[in-house]
Amino acid sequence: MLVSCAGSSAKQSTPQESVPVKVEVPQFNKDSAYNFVAEQVAFGPRVPNSEAHRACSEWLANKLRSYGAEVVMQRMNLTAYNGTKLDACNIIAQFQPQKKKRVLLCAHWDSRPWADADPDPLNHHKPILGANDGGSGVGVLLEVARVLSATPTEIGVDIILFDAEDYGTHASETVTYENSWALGSQYWSRMPHKENYNARYGILLDIVGAPQSTFLRESISDHYASSIVDKVWKHAAKLGYASTFVDKEGGYVTDDHLYINGFTGIPCIDIINYDTDSNNGFGAYWHTVKDDMSWISAETLGIVGQTVLSVIYNEK
Repeated sequence: MLVSCAGSSAKQSTPQESVPVKVEVPQFNKDSAYNFVAEQVAFGPRVPNSEAHRACSEWLANKLRSYGAEVVMQRMNLTAYNGTKLDACNIIAQFQPQKKKRVLLCAHWDSRPWADADPDPLNHHKPILGANDGGSGVGVLLEVARVLSATPTEIGVDIILFDAEDYGTHASETVTYENSWALGSQYWSRMPHKENYNARYGILLDIVGAPQSTFLRESISDHYASSIVDKVWKHAAKLGYASTFVDKEGGYVTDDHLYINGFTGIPCIDIINYDTDSNNGFGAYWHTVKDDMSWISAETLGIVGQTVLSVIYNEK
């Protein structure tokens, strides 16, 4: 009836085609992330039980609160492999905590207590600044937090800065102490800040600041969360970063994500630099007194940060 009354000139209705909605992803400020790394390094080595460690923890928590996050300080008394008692703290920032759909972003904020890979044996018991190994991942996540404060995502986001990741076995030890690394994430994975905490997936950032870094598909990540690796690497490729996020198999790295996957069941991946030109796989500065700001590139931080933003802002 409606068609006949409208006459032959009436426009026929057709089924609506599904049109992908373009998501506006905020711009990641690489210079801001660089400054966040420098501010951490300015405290000195962030080794548990030190004054620099305590002061930096307060600064990190206050910075995250200033961006509107609900912050939980998960304080822990840990025992290192050598019997040292560690006054440690995981710093947890919750954005839109009321939302059930969540993504976890994490990094470790402590630095290595010994430069045990340094070419000079006199440095083997000196603490390191940890600009790249620790500071870079945190710097990226602080800038992510700043962006989240201005432009909320559709899902909830949790940022966890793990402590005591780098208090693992000294290289001079003749015995390898199992599970001596990543003590803060081991603690959180067994006793999360919220009962029955869950997230769709997690992304760990570690050693993400060196110039001309390459990030391969870390093998533990591929074992537990290959679909999340696919997701992140595809976003990087769309942004033009395929030469940085290289779609090739990398090696196995014992890192915080191992325990998140093993204890919580949350699929978590590790974005970590793999240096094929280095004897240790991580770069000549790794676990040496040279891990300072000279090894931090704003360009690399920007690539990693923009990729992370693209991933989380496209979550529905």
